[in-house]
Amino acid sequence: MLGITDLPTYLVGLALIILLPGPNSLYVLSVAARRGVRQGYRAAGGVFCGDAVLMILSAGGVASLLTASPAAFTVVKFLGAGYLTWLAIGMLRGALTLWRRRREPHRADPNGAGGGEGAPAAGGRTPVERPFRRALTASLLNPKAILFFVSFFVQFVDPAYPHPALSFLALGVLVQIFSLTYLSVLIFTGSRLASAFRRRRRLRAGASAAAGGLFLGFAVKLSLATASG
Repeated sequence: MLGITDLPTYLVGLALIILLPGPNSLYVLSVAARRGVRQGYRAAGGVFCGDAVLMILSAGGVASLLTASPAAFTVVKFLGAGYLTWLAIGMLRGALTLWRRRREPHRADPNGAGGGEGAPAAGGRTPVERPFRRALTASLLNPKAILFFVSFFVQFVDPAYPHPALSFLALGVLVQIFSLTYLSVLIFTGSRLASAFRRRRRLRAGASAAAGGLFLGFAVKLSLATASG
């Protein structure tokens, strides 16, 4: 069907891969827990768009360029690692702020998450988080994702099929369907956690610090990645 071979195996492998924790899914969960369902879906939208662009680039041969040019791969991977580090630092700073304010009277968050990261800063300005843009940038600055899409998809494309681009498109649509389902579960799980986070600054501080630490780990892992690894 559409040049796809062994579809059941592809679906099983796809489910297992999507269920593995990564920076995109963790960020979506974090946004949903802090900002609610609507903002969670904005972050998810950034992931969808980023993955779509990466799949198009994969089909267009950018993966071959990254594999053939170690310099290009290195530049992209360090940009991605740097961006993940920047996100991690923001989370850790937010956790520190929450910890320092843990005994202050509770105030409503103007962004709907109940105080903390959304509270006005000392200068009177409220920090603005753009989940869609952050998730999109983190997705695009991951050269390993482009290589993954090619190496994974090609195993299930019939080389004799006259329209391989159509095969890649069908496989990509299945990725997005699985991703939408999984991220929706994370978003609604995160929104359920939001009520507990609103009442307990220490819990929010700990969760934000843990997320920041994980993002630093993702940054280190990406910075050590190789095109063939």
